[in-house]
Amino acid sequence: MKRIILPIVILGGCFSVAVALIRNPTTVEEAALEVIPVSVRVIEVGLESVELVVGSQGKVQAAQSASISAPVAGPIEWISPNMESGGYVEAGEPLLRLDDADFETALARSQATLQQAAAEAEFAEQELNRLRELADERLASESQLQDSERRVEVSKAQLANAEASFRQAELDLQRTEIVAPFNAVIDRREVELGQYVNRAQSIGLLYGADEVEVRVPLAIRQLGFLDIPLSQRGELNPEQAPDVVLTGYYGGQEHTWNGELVRIEASIDPNSNTVQTIIRVQQPESNAGYQKESIPLPIGLFVHADIQGRLVEDIISLPRSVIRNNNQVLVVDAENKMYFREVEIFRLEEQQVLISGGILPGEKICISPIQAVVDGMAVQPVVEVI
Repeated sequence: MKRIILPIVILGGCFSVAVALIRNPTTVEEAALEVIPVSVRVIEVGLESVELVVGSQGKVQAAQSASISAPVAGPIEWISPNMESGGYVEAGEPLLRLDDADFETALARSQATLQQAAAEAEFAEQELNRLRELADERLASESQLQDSERRVEVSKAQLANAEASFRQAELDLQRTEIVAPFNAVIDRREVELGQYVNRAQSIGLLYGADEVEVRVPLAIRQLGFLDIPLSQRGELNPEQAPDVVLTGYYGGQEHTWNGELVRIEASIDPNSNTVQTIIRVQQPESNAGYQKESIPLPIGLFVHADIQGRLVEDIISLPRSVIRNNNQVLVVDAENKMYFREVEIFRLEEQQVLISGGILPGEKICISPIQAVVDGMAVQPVVEVI
């Protein structure tokens, strides 16, 4: 009997509990989901004045160069020890000398010819004066007087020719010593001791040692960032020339040099749509006592140029990372809602962006690198000072 009655009692109890639960259901109150705003870093924008800097790269080239040639012909008697590749010579310093024996002989001959012509001219002048006195006394004929005057004119012409020949002989003798036309660095020497050189034969190539130039390209739009008159022809006036800082690696170290942008070339490169600008750098005065901060700027070195640009007033400067979708920023309003906003970009730089319109001073701009952004989403702004 227990096996029959006990299961019936258990089933009856379960049925009673089920009926009670169905007749008295538990009601669960609905609750709104709590939205936790995302914390973002923001900065408050303001107007400021920014001095623009235009960057470019280029190679150093000689501002002055000269291919030295022999003004006269002859064998080389002496060559300066500084006349080697990389050597330094000052203006007027002898580079080499030719054998001048033939030129001294030519000078002596021309001097003798000059003395003879001077004596002939003096005698012809005295003879003319004597005949004039005789002609006044009617003791000399008119034809004799005319012949004497002709001899005077011929002797004067011969004297002038002799003087020119003497000056030429002196000049040729001086030209046997070839000197540096300016302070220079020797690029190469093309002759050897004892070699016979002809007139106008090249003997070497010199680069100016006082200054060098860097030819750097600039996009046409970048010219608008410089405070220079675009209508200027030739070199800029010293007060108009922008300052330039050049940076390059030489000897395993980074060095800087100061220069000036002195002119803009006339033509535009049709392939790159750029113009070439010329930056001039003054070299240290001597080879002695160079510090590592003031070494000469080597020709052929690749350098980066930072050109001082114009001062822009009332511009907004922000980190470049705030720009999204090419021309938008995230603005956080007074209700801590974040929205996309299109802005007018004046200039994109490596680290910052200059904005000329689209946002107002005092507005908050998100600088956090968040990816999932919904227009109007609630945020918790954390103001930072940059």
